[in-house]
Amino acid sequence: MSVSPVRTPVTRMRRSVKKQLREETREEKQVTIHCHYTCTNPYGMYIRIWPTTYLIAHDIQHRSDLLHVENIPVFPIWLAVPPGVRRQFTLIFSGLPKSCNRFDLKEEIPQSGGFFVGDIVRSETDVYHVEIF
Repeated sequence: MSVSPVRTPVTRMRRSVKKQLREETREEKQVTIHCHYTCTNPYGMYIRIWPTTYLIAHDIQHRSDLLHVENIPVFPIWLAVPPGVRRQFTLIFSGLPKSCNRFDLKEEIPQSGGFFVGDIVRSETDVYHVEIF
């Protein structure tokens, strides 16, 4: 009785499929956004961040999830910011794909007044400082 050798199956993909897979592959790298907010309301403001805050890529269909926050409460808790006071907080998101060159920071909430910073230019470090108005 003879035993035939085990053959490794060959997988073939079209170039367009390979390209799409490369574009959709995310690095495990995280994106850090340092936010700066100065209260200009003469009566003060209350701020918080919703877990439905994302980085939305311009170049491809991708959305990075919020993973961690520092120095700002998460919905439903509020933080009082007196008039003229500057608060800084940090948001950490899952990584953006390598092919992403620009993105938006968007807080998607069921009411008006969500944080939004548009057209952030991608850097090699993926660490950013943004002003929140």
